[in-house]
Amino acid sequence: GSHTQLEDRAPRIVEHPTDVLVSKGEPATLSCKAEGRPAPVVEWYKDGERVETDREDPRSHRTLLPGGSLFFLRILHGRRGKPDEGVYVCVARNYLGEATSRNASLEVAGE
Repeated sequence: GSHTQLEDRAPRIVEHPTDVLVSKGEPATLSCKAEGRPAPVVEWYKDGERVETDREDPRSHRTLLPGGSLFFLRILHGRRGKPDEGVYVCVARNYLGEATSRNASLEVAGE
């Protein structure tokens, strides 16, 4: 018959983040979209460390969008450093495995 069994699938990244150059205080988005069944959970890592978003910290200036992209309300940049600058990857996971996106660098435009 035409009955199709929906099979669970390991995640795959269908939209990778790209390098962005942002002025400080401006918003920015790092894109990421993943497919899989069950729908994968997306996490972001910056320079190898997990990025906290408003899901863990309501005061965070970083929001994980429903599709998996990472949105910055404004890029933080101060005399004491550039906390948002770095190399980001997004990782999509479900019980069948995980997929890692390409690296994307976020740079703050120099003064």
